[in-house]
Amino acid sequence: MSAPLAELSSVATALDELNRRLVAIADQAASNHDDEMASELFAVERALRGALRRLHRLTTPRGRRR
Repeated sequence: MSAPLAELSSVATALDELNRRLVAIADQAASNHDDEMASELFAVERALRGALRRLHRLTTPRGRRR
């Protein structure tokens, strides 16, 4: 993997961890019936998931893509 791809892979890993933390906070907001907060956080989570998919496409060799 070239240096830019390695860097992008590292960024994707960091975003994945942030996304997991965000989901945990959103789940907590939902369980506390803070619907507005939960809704906004889940919207952010969906956007991050899309960004992660795009980064994954950039960092996965073509032969290994699903």
